[in-house]
Amino acid sequence: MKKKIIVLTLCATLLALSLPASAQQPKKVPRIGFLIGSSPSANTARIDAFRQGLRELGYLEEKNIVIEYRWAEGKFDRLPELAAELVHLKVDVIISAGPPNTRAAKEATKTIPIVMTQEIDPVGSGVVASLARPGGNITGLSTFAPEISGKRLELLKEAVPKLSRVGVLGTSTIPGNAQQLREVELAAEMFAVRLQYLDVLDVKDIEPAFQGASKKRADAILLLQSFVLNSRRKQIVDLAIKSRLPVIYQAPEWLEDGGLMSYGVSFPDLWRRAATYVDKILKGAQPADLPVEQPKKFEFIINLQAAKKIGLTIPPNVLARADKVIR
Repeated sequence: MKKKIIVLTLCATLLALSLPASAQQPKKVPRIGFLIGSSPSANTARIDAFRQGLRELGYLEEKNIVIEYRWAEGKFDRLPELAAELVHLKVDVIISAGPPNTRAAKEATKTIPIVMTQEIDPVGSGVVASLARPGGNITGLSTFAPEISGKRLELLKEAVPKLSRVGVLGTSTIPGNAQQLREVELAAEMFAVRLQYLDVLDVKDIEPAFQGASKKRADAILLLQSFVLNSRRKQIVDLAIKSRLPVIYQAPEWLEDGGLMSYGVSFPDLWRRAATYVDKILKGAQPADLPVEQPKKFEFIINLQAAKKIGLTIPPNVLARADKVIR
């Protein structure tokens, strides 16, 4: 009888000890893969915005979520390799920072959810089936750059009233480039401005493009959205000042490098909103059922320090329209 009591007591004790151990098993910490074509320094504001979005949803990096960053540092041929690394790590979701990143991620996996942060034309480029019903494993946010490229020319015309000829820098091989250019062409007809398209397929084409603009006596330059151009912001800003050419860019980061004007969607806002997609996917939502969202916030910023360097006086009515003026 005593032996039975001892055995039962031991079993009960072992069972009691095993219950807390089971209850204290650590929960799996979600892992996010971040695929970025440029460098950390070129994306500080955007990464900070993404982290802010995560914090607002209760996620703290290295506490209840892990982010695996992969930077191509402007070497876009490395994107497939970096995307494959993230797939090998079995991340729960991949964040793609731009068209080439999205394509590399798409080629690397058909099962891991992919969230776009700034796709130019996701439907036209075949990344998703439609904005409302993306299908597949990709969803996220679109910049809708084609629709605002004409607005950039309008603002450039107002800032440089005697504007008659504009050099347009873009990359013809990028999905959405043709739509962006078409919007600029429509605006050019309205404002009686002649355009000179300068195709920048590689970083080595940047300096010749500026030389070509100067040779054709362009009064200003308009940049289309292009990862090739984005990877060489400082070089382009320096060439603009050296050529004394007013340039309108598509994002505020260009002004941090000394650029003149920018008008476009707020990229930090897009990246902050990307955290919402991550949250929904981690809670079980399927990318195929999450509509691709359009931009909600736009910014027009002027840098008067840059204007002074090229001898340009910005009209007061244009300054009044700016969301921010750097003095």
